Amino acid sequence: MNELEQLIGEELARPVDPRVSEMAAAIAAAHPGAARAILFYGSCLREQQLDGLMLDFYLIVDDYRSAYDKRWLASANRLIPPNVFPFTWHDLSAKYAVLSGTDFAHECSPLAGSVSVFARFAQPARLVWANDEAARGFAVACVEMAVTTLLRLTRAAMTDEDATDPLAVWRTAFTHTYGAELRAERSSRSSALIDTDPERYARLADAAGLAEWSGVGPGTRKAARRQWRQLSRRGKMLSILRLMKASFTFANGIDYLAWKINRHAGTEIILKPWQRRWPLLGAIILLPRLLARGAIR
Repeated sequence: MNELEQLIGEELARPVDPRVSEMAAAIAAAHPGAARAILFYGSCLREQQLDGLMLDFYLIVDDYRSAYDKRWLASANRLIPPNVFPFTWHDLSAKYAVLSGTDFAHECSPLAGSVSVFARFAQPARLVWANDEAARGFAVACVEMAVTTLLRLTRAAMTDEDATDPLAVWRTAFTHTYGAELRAERSSRSSALIDTDPERYARLADAAGLAEWSGVGPGTRKAARRQWRQLSRRGKMLSILRLMKASFTFANGIDYLAWKINRHAGTEIILKPWQRRWPLLGAIILLPRLLARGAIR
């Protein structure tokens, strides 16, 4: 086991509020025979606050067909991954995204089609449910790959002079990933992620061998910057497609969208009754206004 794998394994295994583990077990039980592992991540983990907020989980399944009773949900998950669903457990609310093990590994790798998975799991996460030790090891390996994917792609786009500070590399990394999705968070949020635990990010960079990735030539740098532009274009298009899909798969999805934007962007969006009756149309009409006002980027 290398140093980075050990650090990731220890971080994923850290204890969480028992209610989080109970909720994860309930999510797994909703997909019997398919659930492989569940990861807990996001602002509730970072802020150690659960009540009144929406918890974030990723459910990793063996395959989409076995995860659902309805074939169209499996097809939607395969076509535009992930599917996202709301979930309640006693007094807590959550949403969970569903990815197959194959898609999860791919989206943590340098071949990822968008930043959404490797960017999230380069941040702190907890493995709160696993079907067996093989699933646990798989999750650790994928999260380790997410860290190295983000750092390598970011470092390749930077000059040696700009990359002397590992925290500067991380800040640049999250600036890129936040710019590659439609986000409701303020522009300073990407840097604030590092400020919550700079020692953690420095340790991971050191364990990944970041200091040894020097001497990147201008040709490689140009290619990496082009890849970031491609990821940005693709990521924003995928954000729109996922939003449209969520209007069918996510109960009260437009209410969640409005809540999230209000919370992160400081807006006061009030939905009209027709937007709830026709959430896809409401989201499509709402999106250009939010972009024009800078509520999402």
